[in-house]
Amino acid sequence: MLLAKTLRFLQICRLNAKCPPTTAWATAPLCGATHRLYASSPIDMSFELFEGQTSDSSQAPLITMHGLFGSKQNWRGISKALAQRTNRKIYAVDARNHGESPHTTTHNSPSMSNDVRRFLEMRSYTKACLMGHSMGGRSMMLFAHKYPEMTERLIVVDISPIRVPRSTGEMQRIFDAMINLSLSPDLPLSEGRKLAQQQLLKATDSSETVQFIMLNLRKDPQTGAFSWACNAKLLSEFLPRFQDYRSHFASLPPYRGPTTFICGTQSPYMKREDWPQILEMFPNAEIHWLNAHHLVHFEQPQQFISIVTEFLNRPLSAS
Repeated sequence: MLLAKTLRFLQICRLNAKCPPTTAWATAPLCGATHRLYASSPIDMSFELFEGQTSDSSQAPLITMHGLFGSKQNWRGISKALAQRTNRKIYAVDARNHGESPHTTTHNSPSMSNDVRRFLEMRSYTKACLMGHSMGGRSMMLFAHKYPEMTERLIVVDISPIRVPRSTGEMQRIFDAMINLSLSPDLPLSEGRKLAQQQLLKATDSSETVQFIMLNLRKDPQTGAFSWACNAKLLSEFLPRFQDYRSHFASLPPYRGPTTFICGTQSPYMKREDWPQILEMFPNAEIHWLNAHHLVHFEQPQQFISIVTEFLNRPLSAS
């Protein structure tokens, strides 16, 4: 059942990449900078903007960041629904080293939170609502702690600030398979995808993870060369540093703004026993458990949209 759901999700992602959204949207210009290297300075993230017919520019927008190996296109359906139900502008962004955003020489939560700050300042937003899934959730949690004056409210999707469940060993094997993949430019895309899947399945027994990663495979229409949209080599180098996530909060006070966690009961990314520690970091937090795995927003989209809509529409005084 999970595999069928995941495959359907992947089909939707591919259709979204081809079909224009029904709401108004725009893609940030890349200006030829997709593969330009940066140090730790903020980058201009690629994005899509979704607006409903009655979007209120006076309200703080919602900025959504995906997880590892994801991209803004994975959030199109959710973003369209939220734009119609909340009357807010909804921005889905590509994190650095993912999607159509620049590849950089640094990848960690502090750098990605600074990218979000630049994104807001470039558009003269003094406050925003923030939502992040997995890796994106950790970036948004850190942003809220560093810049509480710019954070109206926070939504964290299936990730804990305390620890991560998956060993870096499995992830390292996946990255090694991606980095060492060698495909002839003479191969058609379908054959290249087949060989890439076979190679990745040697690194992990999760076919769902492999199918999700395969959304990153690209083939240059001019040269025929295959490549990954995500910066696999750089992400691999920074992978071990994500174990030190909590050290970023050492000198920061708790974020006391409205916060909601939406987690999957069948996902290992949030432990119920960690909740008391999480409340010390987010004293005004609540948690929702949905019958889902890690891709909570896909497996239970209607419940997810309802929870986020209610949270975003809730008067601040009642949060």
